[in-house]
Amino acid sequence: MPEILYRPRRLRASAGIRNMVRETQLSVHDFVYPIFVVPGINIRKEIPSLPGQYHLSADQALETARQAAALGIPAVLLFGLPEYKDAKGSSAWDMKSPVQRAMMLIKKALPDLVVIGDVCLCEYTDHGHCGLLKGQEVDNDPTLDLLARVAVSQAKAGADVIAPSDMMDGRVAAIREALDIEGFAQRSIMAYSAKYASAFYGPFREAADSAPKFGDRRAYQMDPANVREALKEVDLDVSEGADIIMVKPAMAYMDVINKVREGFELPVAAYNVSGEYAMVKAAAANGWMEEQRTTLEILTGIKRAGADIIITYHALDAAAWLR
Repeated sequence: MPEILYRPRRLRASAGIRNMVRETQLSVHDFVYPIFVVPGINIRKEIPSLPGQYHLSADQALETARQAAALGIPAVLLFGLPEYKDAKGSSAWDMKSPVQRAMMLIKKALPDLVVIGDVCLCEYTDHGHCGLLKGQEVDNDPTLDLLARVAVSQAKAGADVIAPSDMMDGRVAAIREALDIEGFAQRSIMAYSAKYASAFYGPFREAADSAPKFGDRRAYQMDPANVREALKEVDLDVSEGADIIMVKPAMAYMDVINKVREGFELPVAAYNVSGEYAMVKAAAANGWMEEQRTTLEILTGIKRAGADIIITYHALDAAAWLR
């Protein structure tokens, strides 16, 4: 038998040793928890496609934000289902809409919790697309002004970070300019820089009532086959003033996360999206996978790939497990 010069198993021999040499440390401080806010009072209704996630009125969104803060989660990301929809998505910048109301409540009660506002129009338009339509296509440049109005309204409501998810060309620059003009130069932009046209968004579209009434979003969201294009999109957002850059989804795009991490100095966020969450929940419910171990392995993999920030529906559970 040849002499074994090095035995890697020595550093796996006990939990204590494994903890000492662990290269990637998952922490509750990595997480952002998404919340779906709906009109009304005292509403807490489970979303069928996302077990354990809820449609919440603004008052109940505050209670969930309290829960997240108590677990040490540093931030929440708010999505809204409005009281009304129209062709422009004007309820997205209505200060009486659920998202703006929830932001005001949360920031008043929990001033140290970071509140992130998703900026898009798909939940608010009657056609379900992410901007103004010109015929059957989204008209990019006129949409920028509307996105900027949404961003300013959220900043006025107390959002610390604005997160444009629409994938319109030039939207980061338009939002940055509008925020600065309105006196919100210190509000950050977390750009959905590399957002792919993914099948993994299915449960979200039910949760946010945001499925397009015709066609799809492949004319503005990215082709899942492309990575060089992702790096170009990220580079453009950085040049326009983004403070944080994001890759969405996460699990099937860890190579993209890694390339973005290696290519840029800004903080990198990754969105562990609804379909990724729902698959784990379904497998766990059927006894096919162990939910806690599977979830923490996925989240560790996303961080190992290079993400500094992980947006995940698992955040409340994962935070409790990591305690």
